[in-house]
Amino acid sequence: MAVDKSEKIVWLARLGYAVRGAVYLLLGYLLLSTTGKDEVQQGTTGALVYVSEIPGGPAILGISAFGLIGYAVYKLIAGLFDTERLGTDVKGIGKRISYVVSAVIYGALSWTAIQLARGASASSGNQSRDLAETALGFDLGPVALGLVGVALLIGAGAQAKSAYDLGFMRHIASDAPPATCWIGRIGLGTRALVFLLMGWSLLRSAWFSSSEEVRSLGQAMLDLREMGLGFSIVAAGIALFGVFSLITARYRIIPDPDPNLNVRSPLRPA
Repeated sequence: MAVDKSEKIVWLARLGYAVRGAVYLLLGYLLLSTTGKDEVQQGTTGALVYVSEIPGGPAILGISAFGLIGYAVYKLIAGLFDTERLGTDVKGIGKRISYVVSAVIYGALSWTAIQLARGASASSGNQSRDLAETALGFDLGPVALGLVGVALLIGAGAQAKSAYDLGFMRHIASDAPPATCWIGRIGLGTRALVFLLMGWSLLRSAWFSSSEEVRSLGQAMLDLREMGLGFSIVAAGIALFGVFSLITARYRIIPDPDPNLNVRSPLRPA
């Protein structure tokens, strides 16, 4: 039974990667189109809002929520129990913490998808800015924001490094499409740039104690609109990260997430 439960979590993780891919693909489309600016400002949440307004949107959101929570559970298990054998050195601990943070983010995104599927309307405001404003109301709020900003900068650096040295390919099965290498490299490099902008905005917010400095993923992208062709290239890169996530859903080598099992071989896609 343990193996069966383990495999279910693995396939939930694959569904989560697929949903993440669809969300980033849609976000890339909204960035490149002349419409959907309000949705873009909300980042990944805005992409879900866009889905809620199309025919069959609630059903799609229900499936998306299921996949996102599966992805969040997998990341949480990987972070807490080190199922990906990252180790307990500084680098390994840092990566595991990022997994736990990712679990929280995608768990919240799953909850948003559930609420939208049930007919709730999403806030048109800047959720990231609202959260920052709440945090700044506490004595250690600026410190907390600064730490989150540093975490995003570290995440940006890690993604940039992975794009440069192709470290991400170690987690991709050998029978993946040949173009996976370049799609992943461009997608991760673009996402690293956006994380850099978001992290820097949080550091500025912490330094000046002002939530007005905070940028969501979508707003960080919109700030680049004045780049013209450069903005279009970055938007296309976000869409390519979505494509890479879809490839990852099928070809990622996922270690067995059950910490009670002694099985060391990864669960490869059939």
